[in-house]
This record gives sequence, structure tokens and C-alpha cells, in this order.
Amino acid sequence: MTKSIVHNVRNIAIVFSIAMFFSCTNDAKEVRDFLADKNLPIGVAKDIYMKHTDSGRVDVKMKSPIMLDFRNREEHPYSEFPEGIYITTIEKNGDSTSIKGDYAKSYDKTEVSEIRNNVVIINYSKKNKLETSEIYWDQKTHYFFTEKRFVFYTETDTIYGTGFEASEDLDIWWVKNQSGVIKLNE
Repeated sequence: MTKSIVHNVRNIAIVFSIAMFFSCTNDAKEVRDFLADKNLPIGVAKDIYMKHTDSGRVDVKMKSPIMLDFRNREEHPYSEFPEGIYITTIEKNGDSTSIKGDYAKSYDKTEVSEIRNNVVIINYSKKNKLETSEIYWDQKTHYFFTEKRFVFYTETDTIYGTGFEASEDLDIWWVKNQSGVIKLNE
């Protein structure tokens, strides 16, 4: 009698284990929706070092300690870089521009990135440097803009102001409310 009780208990345990195994399947959409509802990323990447190539030539390098992937958002999917980001763009002629900030968020649908806190953008060939607390980068039109205070350094000038717009390489730029001594060529 004891042998049949042990055999029955073992069979019941096996049936329950199989039932639990098959009941744990979740649709991928259900998991994404659950993570979106809880405001959780669907992925986390640490110590990122990414290179983008075009025709075998490296044109963008990106480094970040951590990236949170929120592409499970239907309306506005994005990637977040809560510990900062460092990007270098390299032109075909060898000119390079670097962008650094302590926090960044990049929206997939609009291709606009928001970079905040200790933002520094440098064009090494033109020797231009922008420092601000926040900048928006439209990657489709290759354009930077901010309404925050800034300091812009050129080879000959230091310009202070509020509100700045520029091409991605800081070659063409506009300042709104400015102060400082600016050297003009007639």
C-alpha cells in the first residue's frame, strides 16, 4: 500500500509540474505591454561602445555607461542614457565633432535627441566649442538648438547668451540674446 501512495504522489507531482510548465507561456506583446505599464525598459545595455560605418568608413562612434531601451512605447519609443553619453561624428574629409552630456534621451520616430547637464559640443577642425545645460539635436536635419543659456567659443571670440541654433558641425550658427566681444571682418 505504501508503494502505491508514493507512486501516486510522484505522478501527481509530475502532472502539476507539466501543467505549470505549459501555463507559463506569455505572448511577447503581453510582456512588452506589462513593462510599458510599469514604466520599465525592455532592455538594458551596459558599457556601450558602438561604431557606425558607411561604405566601410567609420562615421559615428558612441560610448555610454548604460542604455535603457524603451522601444516598447507605442506613441513615443525612445532610448535613455541616464549616466551620460559621448558621441563623435567623423566627416569624409576627416573633420570631427564630439558631443558630450551627463544625460540623454533619443526618440526613435522623430530622430530628435535631448542631451542635458554639462553639454559640451566641439568641432575640432573649426576650433568651435559650445557649452550649455541642454541641447536638442535633430538628426534628420543635422541641426542643434537650445533656448537655455550658453557659452560659445570660436578661435577669436567668446559669446554668452540665451538661445542658440547651429548646424551639426557648428560651422553655421545663430545666437539669439547674446553678449560678449565679437570680432567682425568688414
